[in-house]
Amino acid sequence: MTTHKLNWYPCFSKFDEPFSTICPPTPLPDPYWVATNNSLCNALGISPDIFSQDAFLSAMAGNTLLAQSKPRASVYSGHQFGVWAGQLGDGRAISLGEINSPLGIQDIQLKGAGPTPFSRRGDGRAVLRSSIREFLCSEAMFGLGIPTTRALCVVGSPAKVYREEAETAAVVARVSPSFIRFGHFEHFASMGQLDAVNVLVHHVVQAHMPALLETKGDEQHLACALLKETTQRTAALMAQWQAVGFCHGVMNTDNMSILGLTLDYGPFQFLDNFYANHICNHSDNQGRYAYAKQPQIAYWNLFCLAQALMPIIQDQQLALDALETYKSLYPNYFYARMREKLGISDELETDNLLIQDLLTLMDKDRVDYTLFWRRLSNAVGEISSNEGNVFDAVQDLFIHREDFNQWLERYKRRLVPSDTSVVSLNMLRVNPKYILRNHLGEMAIRRAKEGDYSMVHSLLAVLATPFNEHPDFEAWAGIAPDWASQIEISCSS
Repeated sequence: MTTHKLNWYPCFSKFDEPFSTICPPTPLPDPYWVATNNSLCNALGISPDIFSQDAFLSAMAGNTLLAQSKPRASVYSGHQFGVWAGQLGDGRAISLGEINSPLGIQDIQLKGAGPTPFSRRGDGRAVLRSSIREFLCSEAMFGLGIPTTRALCVVGSPAKVYREEAETAAVVARVSPSFIRFGHFEHFASMGQLDAVNVLVHHVVQAHMPALLETKGDEQHLACALLKETTQRTAALMAQWQAVGFCHGVMNTDNMSILGLTLDYGPFQFLDNFYANHICNHSDNQGRYAYAKQPQIAYWNLFCLAQALMPIIQDQQLALDALETYKSLYPNYFYARMREKLGISDELETDNLLIQDLLTLMDKDRVDYTLFWRRLSNAVGEISSNEGNVFDAVQDLFIHREDFNQWLERYKRRLVPSDTSVVSLNMLRVNPKYILRNHLGEMAIRRAKEGDYSMVHSLLAVLATPFNEHPDFEAWAGIAPDWASQIEISCSS
């Protein structure tokens, strides 16, 4: 049987040096499927039957190349934990090329496919644990409607990889319109290669932001328009992260997408109990990337991008005007998201205080974030029933119940004169019942290490439609067990 034909197109890496270098993947022994994503396969216009073909398994393991595939690794630099790290690059990611699909041009990249010229003495491998986490979380974010790279499949192998301990190797196939990062621009700006920065600007605009081509003016104004567009997308992304309780864990500039996508899933975590200063990355000793700090870190990273583009923009005021839009965009996006979660369709001056007071109460009592919003959504729908206290299940989440009750009275007055049954339905569409809680991912990983991948696929199915009830998986929507707080995730995760 022949492999389903993929029509590869020249991708960004066609620019050769200095942007990227040819880098064939390193074969893995005895590859096998861990997880496959039929939904994404269909969206790409590829028959899921391709997963039954040995040749495709071999290609996704990095053992063979599909016809016309030209694997490359790209170079970039960046600030890591606020410090300039110099040259970085695709240390364990190799782009096979781009395909034309119903989703548009999509880059397919193997993460964990072996060393590249940018591996910095690393082995270029990924482990089963981290590959499953990235596979599930990228698809969970997509299910939540949050801009993200996606995952096509995970291939495992008995080959040993050494991190904190010996683990088995795996490769995850990532899919995105582009994997270009802030760090690509920083790299060439730091080298004084302004022609290369210009090439990057034109490529991103022409391939992914064609509306900006209508920008009047020269390259200076085009670069400024790109900065403004990326600022807007990043502000919107941060509002979505904060509203759903997502912690990235390692928001270095080399992990920031120029397209405003969630990129590079390492020590991520969805909040269980709400704690504004929660640090999900065990390696983040200073708490730089704590949950509450993510919006400000995003602005800091955008400032680094602006500095990289300054030699082209030249006019400092132009760059600042583009960058400063973040300061109004982010809070506007965030409070709009939170009003949606509360079922509030209009806007009053007092809404922001209502939201902040709620978050303060949740923080004080470490309330389960996802469970609160889902219970509140259901309770609102029962207001008109006049059958007892419909908010009992919500109130039970709070230690300082009287404080919450005072807030609740303010909230109920805010809903008047809305039809609460309609409000509830709207809330249920934006407040997920299921998120990828750390302990669920850990349980799936433990089973996978024993050769049982059923929970990975069940989680994939549930997280694809996280706003649905899924009664067979009700336990996955409950409060995390005590042992979940002991799970440590780091940059190697």
